[in-house]
Amino acid sequence: MSQKTEKPVLSGQRIKTRKRDEKEKLDVTGFRDQLLQGLIEAGTDLDAVSKFLDGAGGTKLDYRRYGETLFDVLIAGGILGPNGVTPAEGGKLAPACCFAAENSIEALRAYEQVLLKLMRRFKYLEKMFEEEMRKVYTYMKRFTDEERVKLARMTALWICNGSLPPSALQVIAVEHLVKDNVALDFILEVFITWRDEKGVSNIVSALKKSGLEAKMMEFFPPNKRTPEYFNSVFQEKGLAELVRLQKNQASQEMKKDLQKFVIEVMDEGKSAKDIITEVKDYSVKNNLPEHEIVSILWGVLMSSVEWNKKEELVAEQALKHIKSYTSLLGAFCTTPKAELTLMLRIQEFCYDNMNFMKVFQKIILLLYKNDVLSEDSIMKWYKEAHSAKGKSVFLEQMKKFIEWLQSAEEESGESGEED
Repeated sequence: MSQKTEKPVLSGQRIKTRKRDEKEKLDVTGFRDQLLQGLIEAGTDLDAVSKFLDGAGGTKLDYRRYGETLFDVLIAGGILGPNGVTPAEGGKLAPACCFAAENSIEALRAYEQVLLKLMRRFKYLEKMFEEEMRKVYTYMKRFTDEERVKLARMTALWICNGSLPPSALQVIAVEHLVKDNVALDFILEVFITWRDEKGVSNIVSALKKSGLEAKMMEFFPPNKRTPEYFNSVFQEKGLAELVRLQKNQASQEMKKDLQKFVIEVMDEGKSAKDIITEVKDYSVKNNLPEHEIVSILWGVLMSSVEWNKKEELVAEQALKHIKSYTSLLGAFCTTPKAELTLMLRIQEFCYDNMNFMKVFQKIILLLYKNDVLSEDSIMKWYKEAHSAKGKSVFLEQMKKFIEWLQSAEEESGESGEED
């Protein structure tokens, strides 16, 4: 009977080597020292600096692993941290860095080109740069006043050339930078340089796209977050356009709050009389004009109903609903501008909701009979103030009513002459 030969067994302990243990440990100070050596040799000649950075990145210096340290040195001359800048042994800093540059826009723009060329050569550095700057900004209290001014001006140049998104500035709106005016002084310097480079309209556009327009007050100390102080600071710096932007943003926020408030009180089933009182209190408190209020009211009224899908039934439903709120609309239609605004909103609503195309004239007539809209406003809308949306359809609908108004006016005039 054959016996199976036992397979040999390896004795001893097997040690598994994990990939993460095989990786070379980061040597940040070693990288910094090699980088500084090359930068010190290049001196303040920016062409020599660019040539060194370009050559070293492709050979002896690993920018991909040490991108953070690379930007630390190029901005501050050494490694940045909570305690400020850490130089190499002997207190050596890079002779050509952002903080060492002359504090003039010409000198800073020349240094901006060094970083721009570097990031274009090594594309992976672009994302690292944004992350690095978010870190750098948190250490701003450790910098001197002059270093902060240089950094602010460089930031504006980086935003203008597309190296840095405006949204990166949001990290400055933190308590330890805001309370001592560091954040506000910095952001103002950024805006002034940005304005000089690209104009105020470019700032406004970028702030809107990035969402920063709604957060401008966050850069102010809590005890100074008032429209009056905001206006005085930005007017003084020649940034009046940003004051208008802030006012528009504040107005939009108030409109959203009013819209939400009206929806809530309507859901609670409050009467039109109670809603009028509360909306008037809100408008006085927030200085909201009538034409903006009536626009919001119309939007809320028409969005609060699930409309019938059948065109022949929606007219009756709409007129019944609107009639119950004519006193509410009338309370905020005491000026020609408010009346025209309401008519335009009605026109746009009927145009955007096809089932309402034939209901427009009926709604206007209802509001006329209930003293919400006046003859003069209706005539003005018909002759010159209407929207282009559905213009031919709605003007045709109103033609007979307008003729009736004109004939009634003529008869009234003739009667007055006879008297």
